[in-house]
Amino acid sequence: MPRTTPGAKAMAIPVYKALPRLVRDPHQSLVDIANWSGGAVVRLGLGVSSAYLVTDPADVQQVLQEKADIYPRGDDTALWRSVRRLVGDGILAEGETWAASRRTLGPLFRTTRIGPLVDTMAEAIATSVDELEVAAAAGTPIDVGAELSRIVSSAIMRVFFADRIDIEAALRIMAAQEVIVTAMGPRLLAPGVPWWIRLPGDRRFIAAVRAIDDILLPVLQEALQRPGDSDDVLSTLARARTSEGAPLSLKQMRDDLVSMVAVTTETSYVVLTWLWPVLANNPEVASRLYAEVDHVIGEGPIRAENLQELTYTRMVLDELLRLYPAGWILPRRAAEADVLGGVRIKKGASIILSPYATHRMSALWGETAEVFDPERFAPGRDEGRHRYAYYPFGGGRHRCLGEHLFALEAVLVVATFLSRFRFRLNDSAIPSTRVAASLRPARPVEMVLTRIARTAA
Repeated sequence: MPRTTPGAKAMAIPVYKALPRLVRDPHQSLVDIANWSGGAVVRLGLGVSSAYLVTDPADVQQVLQEKADIYPRGDDTALWRSVRRLVGDGILAEGETWAASRRTLGPLFRTTRIGPLVDTMAEAIATSVDELEVAAAAGTPIDVGAELSRIVSSAIMRVFFADRIDIEAALRIMAAQEVIVTAMGPRLLAPGVPWWIRLPGDRRFIAAVRAIDDILLPVLQEALQRPGDSDDVLSTLARARTSEGAPLSLKQMRDDLVSMVAVTTETSYVVLTWLWPVLANNPEVASRLYAEVDHVIGEGPIRAENLQELTYTRMVLDELLRLYPAGWILPRRAAEADVLGGVRIKKGASIILSPYATHRMSALWGETAEVFDPERFAPGRDEGRHRYAYYPFGGGRHRCLGEHLFALEAVLVVATFLSRFRFRLNDSAIPSTRVAASLRPARPVEMVLTRIARTAA
């Protein structure tokens, strides 16, 4: 179906078709609608409300970059309304509050600052991966998501808090985040329901937010009193000053740290959970990945200088982010009337961007759009590809600050893991998706590990 012409009315999907499909399988429904429309802006009938699905890269660029002031995140969309109840005001806000947090946090996540922390993260990851030796020796199945959560948290917490938070507290934070992200599912499926009407999951959500604060707030107060001279994120923030010369408030530190910890840990372990069933179903990709890790890393340990040699590993991760972006949906709200993709958008209308849908459109990625193919990201293959055909970390001024941290950490985790083990899944089928704030498998991914037997040189 061709894109609409300027001034044309938006296409409408009848409520009796759109609503049941979106509730039953929202992820695949968005892909089907994007392919059906050929990327045209589509008006979705959602019962008492409606929204516009925007999937064409040129239109996505308008929303996220060229017209970002017209399309803010908005506190009244189902996702951001829930997210703000967790993270408060800070880097995930809008306006001057967001700008102040961006000025403070931006320098902490630049390549020049994160790069020197590679060896610190590598050491933490290696120590955590060592703990899988017992399960491998016994042939005991492991829950990949749970283990990745533990491994990722050990590295991220080291970067953010140095030794101010121990691994037990870190795992409690991760467990609370898991509750929060999954408890938001009913809110995403009922975007028009106000917060004063309780939905399933709300009580768990509120209790989990309180649990995170109970752990973090005493640590933040201690850091403000004794910031020290460490280069971890918390100590650096504790020494920071506002433009007026005052120290950051406890609330700003809390909101920014909760936001960044949630984003960096969630993206890493959720995306990497999808890797193992993907490799099990693509043996040629797996063999090439194993060969590169064996050649570059061997038995390890991995070091910063190894990263630039792991080119195929990065291609695999880029393709994984294409098919399984953690942030599968990015809602926006029209702050004023506009014309988008030839469609008139009323003030207050809901806009739905979906990297998951755009990344799987056959018009952009060919008839094999749903096939896992790392060669899409081989050097030079992106020529002619619109920059917003692929946007797993968002775009424009709200592009995720943790993108570079993920790129380093994900490679470290995969290379460290594969330098030690091979695996066999209990169920090799690629899981279906679960409705949550991030793109999660509908069932646990379980595997049995085998320690790589290496002969002495």
